[in-house]
Amino acid sequence: MPTLLRKTREKKRTLPLAVACVAFLCLYAQPGMAQEDEITAGGRFQYQSHCAGCHGVNGTGDGRMAGELLSQPTDLTQLAKHNDGQFPFWQVYRVIDGREDVVAHGSRAMPIWGVWFQVTEGSELRATGRIFELVHYLKSIQEK
Repeated sequence: MPTLLRKTREKKRTLPLAVACVAFLCLYAQPGMAQEDEITAGGRFQYQSHCAGCHGVNGTGDGRMAGELLSQPTDLTQLAKHNDGQFPFWQVYRVIDGREDVVAHGSRAMPIWGVWFQVTEGSELRATGRIFELVHYLKSIQEK
């Protein structure tokens, strides 16, 4: 693919995400405890609705569908541990969103939730918010 065309596509993907990130940060820049709990609760709901079937109720990769998959689902409670103790926020976001290829992950077996959320919500901003809630929840379940 010519470099100019690739850069144009990257800009088209990056701009809506940047706008959504700014909007998210404006909304949640200094969350109080109640707001923090609300974000986590929203993410927990997203997780139970869309992820627990494969990754398990507690995120350890033992969901009811895990045995049907070609590869074992990731233990989502170990993401920070496998990243020198730092939760890889943006990497997790990109994997969930799925609209950006993550070359290191090989073939894509997980659903592309970014498209699903955008279709069901009818808005890129709302879809991004749902993914942010989900990533925030995953951060909260990291094994200490």
